[in-house]
Amino acid sequence: MKQHYLNALFDPKTVAVIGASETPGAVGTTVFANLVEAGFNTAKLFPVNLNRASVLGVAAFKDVRKIKQPVDLAIITTPAKTLPALVEECGKAGIRAVVIMSCDFVGTDAKAKRLLDRIRARARQYGIRIIGPTVFGMARPVSKLAAGNYNGKIKAGNMALLSQSSSVTSAILDWAESHEVGFSTVVSLGSAADVDVGETLDYLVADPKTHSILLYIEDLHDARILMSALRAAARSKPVMVLKVGRYDEPVKLARTHSEQLIGRDDVFDSALRRAGILRLRSINQLFTAARVLGGSYKTKGRRLAIITNGIGAGLMAVDRARDLHVEMPHLTPETVAKLDTFLPPQSSHDNPIDILGNAAPERFHAATEAVLHDPNVDGVLVVFTPQAGTDHMATAEAMIALKKSSDKPLLLAWIGGKKVDASRKLLGKHNCAYFHAPEQAVEVFYSLAAWQYNQQLLLQTPGPLGEWEAPDLETAHLIINGVLATGRSVLDEIESKALLRAFHIPVTLTMRAQNADDAVNAAMGMGLPVVLKLDVEGLAHKTDVDGVALNLTSLMQVAAEANKMLARARDRFGDRVRGLTVQPMHGRKFGRELMVGVTTDRAFGPAISFGAGGIAVEVFNDVAVALPPLNEVLADHLIRRTRVKKMLADFRNQPAVDLDAVKSVLLRVSEMVCELPQIQQLDINPLVSDDKGVVAVDARVIVAAPPENQRRYAHMAIHPYPSHLAQVTHLKNGMPLTIRPIRPEDAQMISAFVANLSDETRYNRYMSTLKSLPQVMLARFTQIDYAREMALVASVESGGGEMIVAVARFVVNPDFTSCEFAIVINDQWQGKGLGARLMEALFNAARDKGLNMVEGEVLSSNKTMLAFMRRLGFEIKTHPEDDGLKWVVKTL
Repeated sequence: MKQHYLNALFDPKTVAVIGASETPGAVGTTVFANLVEAGFNTAKLFPVNLNRASVLGVAAFKDVRKIKQPVDLAIITTPAKTLPALVEECGKAGIRAVVIMSCDFVGTDAKAKRLLDRIRARARQYGIRIIGPTVFGMARPVSKLAAGNYNGKIKAGNMALLSQSSSVTSAILDWAESHEVGFSTVVSLGSAADVDVGETLDYLVADPKTHSILLYIEDLHDARILMSALRAAARSKPVMVLKVGRYDEPVKLARTHSEQLIGRDDVFDSALRRAGILRLRSINQLFTAARVLGGSYKTKGRRLAIITNGIGAGLMAVDRARDLHVEMPHLTPETVAKLDTFLPPQSSHDNPIDILGNAAPERFHAATEAVLHDPNVDGVLVVFTPQAGTDHMATAEAMIALKKSSDKPLLLAWIGGKKVDASRKLLGKHNCAYFHAPEQAVEVFYSLAAWQYNQQLLLQTPGPLGEWEAPDLETAHLIINGVLATGRSVLDEIESKALLRAFHIPVTLTMRAQNADDAVNAAMGMGLPVVLKLDVEGLAHKTDVDGVALNLTSLMQVAAEANKMLARARDRFGDRVRGLTVQPMHGRKFGRELMVGVTTDRAFGPAISFGAGGIAVEVFNDVAVALPPLNEVLADHLIRRTRVKKMLADFRNQPAVDLDAVKSVLLRVSEMVCELPQIQQLDINPLVSDDKGVVAVDARVIVAAPPENQRRYAHMAIHPYPSHLAQVTHLKNGMPLTIRPIRPEDAQMISAFVANLSDETRYNRYMSTLKSLPQVMLARFTQIDYAREMALVASVESGGGEMIVAVARFVVNPDFTSCEFAIVINDQWQGKGLGARLMEALFNAARDKGLNMVEGEVLSSNKTMLAFMRRLGFEIKTHPEDDGLKWVVKTL
């Protein structure tokens, strides 16, 4: 891949500080002094000041255009009113990266927004990328770039801090300085006039100096870019997020139960889980996360062992573990036998392990070492209390040594004050996760286990629905377009159920009745008992106005109830009354009422909800939320996060419900919202489920016309599997060939494919002599984000199964208008016309994303590939960075 387009912002070689001065307290003074003190090369550092000949001994310039060498980054610290003109000057000087740090800029009122628009217009004119306006700025301690308005030292480390608040950024840095926590990058985005969270994350993903990422978020601008960047980051680096503003105003006039129940924060929470991110809930958790991330802690499970020299303090940890459902396993007999050899007889030799108050450092070390090796244990918490016979410094040194020897998390609760202060500092210096209270340590272990589980959700890439019957999309579009054509947005019950039926979701038979006679005739036709419901245009909840009559067992009851309901409705709703609907009473003795819903979040698009159904859904508020697309694993996870899940199993005389049928509905609703961007809200309530299956008793759908020329799946935060790109074609010899997007389950076939390549072909593709793909790379190649990349495999039938014979892929460049491609074909399948067919499919996939250029690297020695590129219409260019490569470019 080419150098990241934000490299000039975050890793500049030359920097100009506009407004640099020596005035005490001025932003320009602080920023320039920080750069000098951090050791940034002063020969590459240019102060710009109209009134000074030099700043801190460095010759100053009156205008950036006077600087005689190219400038990568300009930092503007002058008043807000000067910004449009200065951005234009930077553009004319060829500067393409700017950080705005004007301390008088407040981006909330109309005047500030107009100023921001002028700045953006100037930046777009010259192709400038901007961070800010921000009070803090940014820093890259690993590159000695301290371009921040901060009076303190920022230690170099491998963790990045990305924040939308300058004050929070400064507070975290102040805490980090006292706890010896270092950073690779610190960025405060401020008003985010241009570069936002998603783009900055995108840079940090590719940054080899960043191993983990800490995010502080207040609001979102482009959820799709953010989700794509989060998912890309979380595949290779731990990411933790603190988001404020969790509570929204309640929706007073909700048109569906889903809209009433699902808040924006529920959707954000679901998005983070799906992205493999751990969410933090407080600034204290953020501080703790910074310490844990710096130590690169991971856990493979949720089984915690506790070692303590004070049983009271140990029980505090046990209580918190039980609160959080953290498992405390029994130790293996082998571990217990080992503990018996050195622990006093009166101590506890099973979890929690009490090694007694007078435990010397050697006893702490031996017990901890033994428990860390126990296969039943995923993490160890050591609780130290200063007592007679203990040595806090030597014990801390023993824990530091053990941390280096084990890949399991070792958490240390050092309880006390002055007596243990020095050993705490020692632990912090060695990136150990230490805490002042045992409960904090347990909460961190719980969070690590939750993060590990979220990582499993990240790996779920829903594919096509396999052998399932395809939905009737033509009928679905006819229904929705018919409703929109009449100026309506709400489908009535019969239309809603017809839409569900098009996606093979079981629904109850429902018939219209304009009067009592029609209702009786319908009841006679479908059989008693029946249910009557009001059909009133725009009525959200029929039960609120006595608009539902259940279990009518005689035709006389049907007629009487129909007349009463219609009379009440006409008095109240007048011409809006369209009549009644009649349907059979479901009659499921062991049925449980569930609800499946959809709401549309303004940032993340459609979100699917599941929970207890019936008329009291808002009262019980038992609902879980997930972002589509779903697969069976994600659907199961959605169900298990609700309280109603316990009612779906067998209890008393109630048989367990058909969970596969419930999951089937969730998968079908997921498919529906993926393929129909018109759906804004949906309720299936109740969805009655028992051991025989499910049936949708009532449904409500709200639609809206999507924006014109909206690309497929543009309404989704997570791009579904692009099954529309799959095709069957034929080679020159007539042999059938399948070309389709890659799936996670292709990993084994991809591994075999790479192993079967010749050394020359393998080197030409990967530019290395690797014989097989490492597991991390294999996962990266098969578990892709279809929003930002595409991989097409060509496969043939072989030995009763499928065999991959070629792979072509592209990754969208950060400009989102071009992509970089690669292709590799099995040696035995070269020269059969496969390459041209696969590349044409790749071009079509790129056009499908709105890209207009395909480019890539080819070894200068690979004459066969260069000739192939010419035949496909690529232009062969000199590589800008490597004489051993050619740069090939094709305009689509």
